Amino acid sequence: MPTAVVDGITTRYEVAGSGPPLLMFSPGGFDSSLESWRTVGIYRRLRLLDHLSEKYTCIAFDRRESGRSGGRLQRISWADYVAQGVGLLDHLGIAQAHLIGGCVGCSSVAAVGVAHRERVLSMVLYSPAGGVKYRMKQHARFGRHLAYAGAHGLEQVAGLAKISDMGFSAEPRLGPWASVLRGDPEFAEMYARTDPDRYQVLVSGMARLLFDRDTVPGPEPEDLLRLDVPALVIPGQDDSHATSAARYLQECLPRAEYWDVPVAEQTEETAPARILRFLDGE
Repeated sequence: MPTAVVDGITTRYEVAGSGPPLLMFSPGGFDSSLESWRTVGIYRRLRLLDHLSEKYTCIAFDRRESGRSGGRLQRISWADYVAQGVGLLDHLGIAQAHLIGGCVGCSSVAAVGVAHRERVLSMVLYSPAGGVKYRMKQHARFGRHLAYAGAHGLEQVAGLAKISDMGFSAEPRLGPWASVLRGDPEFAEMYARTDPDRYQVLVSGMARLLFDRDTVPGPEPEDLLRLDVPALVIPGQDDSHATSAARYLQECLPRAEYWDVPVAEQTEETAPARILRFLDGE
């Protein structure tokens, strides 16, 4: 599978199908790999990638610090996820694209729209992550990691990552750089030598910066209210994908269409067809 160096970080990606470009921001939280479109939750049964690639050039990728993409030890912000997505378009020579996000990928899609309106043809926001329980869950996950790192040291965190096949979402002790620690020995060595006090400040600041509200994280609502990009919002309905989060995007985005269909009725027969009608401008 091809890779590109984007913002100084290796990004693994996959291109499937033909037609207008569709950049796909993967679901899966801190384990947002391109395989998530085929293996995670509702996306496993919808087979969106298979259906959408029949009419569009689908570009799926491992989010930085996920899958086999690389990473960097820094206080990661939504702007860093924007830089990866836009940088991948630049690498592929694509001036404009449709965007689709699943789960937390919706926050990155919205952030790209705000930062680079001229690059975005439309946005599909599928089951956006958000809600008060989602915010609480994320902060608790970071808290468990920091407690483990503080008690056992970063060398122990790196060692644990190397013998595990889980990511931060499934095993909070591993932290948000789990996959990079596992796949990049040089990074793991640097990570283990990092000053523990500096690390605690960096990670606690990252949690506060990324998950600062009880709805969809990412761009500010005042910026969304000015974003004149056609958008299709499709709701989720659980503790990590609150229906209120989808309604928030509907409220904030001036050109939003809201597909008011319960999750149980979002099937392989109905969902891809609805997305394709929207992308086709119908």
